[in-house]
Amino acid sequence: MEFFCYHRDRPGSMALRGELVEEHWSYMDRFAAELIARGPTLAGDGDTPTGSVHIIDLPDPATARAFAFEEPNYQAGVYRDVLLRRWRNLLGRTMWDFPGGRTGGDRYLVLGLGAGPAADLAVPPGRELIAYGPLLSDDGTAWLGTAALLRASDPDAARAVLTADRYAGIEVHGWQFGGRA
Repeated sequence: MEFFCYHRDRPGSMALRGELVEEHWSYMDRFAAELIARGPTLAGDGDTPTGSVHIIDLPDPATARAFAFEEPNYQAGVYRDVLLRRWRNLLGRTMWDFPGGRTGGDRYLVLGLGAGPAADLAVPPGRELIAYGPLLSDDGTAWLGTAALLRASDPDAARAVLTADRYAGIEVHGWQFGGRA
């Protein structure tokens, strides 16, 4: 089962995040074979972390909750909240298979929280998608939104990957490939 996990940073936690970087990476190293995508979201300056995305294939929701809440930054109070949802990998690959590579161009997390009937269930053409898929209920039956990681020219172009009027809200965050350099 695939899961989308987004830890949002608590304001003022940047120094603590920096102190825990090795613990965080070591924790993630334990899940290297299961990770589909990972990396920090960034403030408008392109450098300041605002959260952490992890898309991961795990056996069940209980294991996914343990992954999310045993993470060292969460345990230490770096994160203010966690969004954890079942997810379906519509691209069938990991971020490391993205033909555009790890660098070059602006990358974004686009997160659409659903309102009503399911939307954007097909892979949109003409986009530089790194990861794409629906957010689902724990049992995988109810559509709750859509999450995408992509390369785009600017936040508005990234936002356009989703059908705006089908969501209660759409968030766009700067994002970069995560993990050890």
